[in-house]
Amino acid sequence: MTNVPERVKVTVVGAGQAGLSVAFYLRRFELVADEDFVILDRAPGPGGAWQHRWSSLRLGTAHRVNDLPGMAELGLSFDTADRELPAKEVVADYYARFEEHFDLRVHRPMQVRRVQNDGADLRIDYEDLSPRPIEEQKTRGFFGRRRRTFSEVAPPAVPQHTLHTHFLVNATGTWGSPFVPFYPGMSEFQGRHLHTSDFVDAEDFRDQHVVVVGGGTSAIGFMLELEDVAAGLTWVSRRPIDWLDRQELDLEGASAAVAKQDEAARSGRALPSVVSGTGVPKNRRIAAGIERGLLVARPMFERIEGDHVVFDDGSTVKADAIIWATGFRPELRHLSPLKLREKAGGVTVGQGAVWSDPRVFLAGYGPQASTIGANRAGRMIARQIMAML
Repeated sequence: MTNVPERVKVTVVGAGQAGLSVAFYLRRFELVADEDFVILDRAPGPGGAWQHRWSSLRLGTAHRVNDLPGMAELGLSFDTADRELPAKEVVADYYARFEEHFDLRVHRPMQVRRVQNDGADLRIDYEDLSPRPIEEQKTRGFFGRRRRTFSEVAPPAVPQHTLHTHFLVNATGTWGSPFVPFYPGMSEFQGRHLHTSDFVDAEDFRDQHVVVVGGGTSAIGFMLELEDVAAGLTWVSRRPIDWLDRQELDLEGASAAVAKQDEAARSGRALPSVVSGTGVPKNRRIAAGIERGLLVARPMFERIEGDHVVFDDGSTVKADAIIWATGFRPELRHLSPLKLREKAGGVTVGQGAVWSDPRVFLAGYGPQASTIGANRAGRMIARQIMAML
């Protein structure tokens, strides 16, 4: 990997679907990676957030993954990808080939810690998280649970670096900012808390009593995977599930959800849940789960006591583990020095541009969060940047 330049016209933070889409169009405008623009990615390898998902997840059972712009040049399409392989492996492979083909020169693993004003430009402080051979160290998930042990990890003194840029395209997505709502008794729970981002393998719950929280496709996927593994399985949701009598989300439903996201982004409000605005299509696997009584969600429990959850009618359910499939929030902590957040809780964004700071763009934010939305945002953001350059 070549060294990261100290000053560029454009910096893209994140190499998932949104970041790669922006980079593709910057290349189409004849900008050169590591000369005119640079891409910093926190992940150890290609694949965006997909590389962190559990191995049993397949493309056919997940949200549809749209092709990146220009992927057809490589003869690749997720529509024809191998459905027998883990989705994380397929996406990582395709993204890696995409990066190489278009000479994007992604720098990883680089963790951006803060972005702040530096005159007319922006200063980006980041750390090089490349592995270095020292004593073993454990990594932990959202709830502090031991996840894996590596023989090579970053040293105590992580190398610090600075980069200056005219424009910033933040494409960090949401995977690094999991959301878990508070419920009384959480800290005294005798079992194990996990978020979607902590889930590794259904076998981890063999013969356990599991409560799955959430009303989206992740929660549904966990229920289906754990059905023949867990000793007891309970699904709860804060809102009733809006089942759709069709295999996939139609254009009208998708457009309505995008419109709600766009309206919230333009008004600077916190972004609404996508599922709450679209409903959940019933494919054959889900319909069968509903028919046999598996996919029937109870109203949310009221509190947690010891090794069980308590509902508002006084009934209880034993819990060895609670899986919080409660979604994510945009990962924007590193942008806090720029004071972009509004009193309403969000960032005012229109067509990918932050209205309070014309140097900053948020790719994959709000209405651009879907894979097809991220592709459109890439073209739109790249055009705006080129107009100002």
